[in-house]
Amino acid sequence: MEVKDDALVAAVKRDYTQAPLDRPTRALLDYAVKLTRTPGEMRREDAEALRNEGFTDRAILDAAEVVGYFNYINRIADGLGVDLEPGMAPAR
Repeated sequence: MEVKDDALVAAVKRDYTQAPLDRPTRALLDYAVKLTRTPGEMRREDAEALRNEGFTDRAILDAAEVVGYFNYINRIADGLGVDLEPGMAPAR
């Protein structure tokens, strides 16, 4: 998917909670952030919030798998001291 709204992309990168996003997108990002930062605090209500925004169970599963995979692979890379790809800025 190509995003053509550079201002929106910049706003999401800066702080998605302040970006002009629709409710389903914001709910999905909230879910992804919580699953990333505090996975032990995830509850059924987190998935229910996505259902309330129109996400199917399959879409919620897909989101959890993608978020989980990226968290996993980043932890493996960090644990092994893998260098960033050229052109990627280090995390702050």
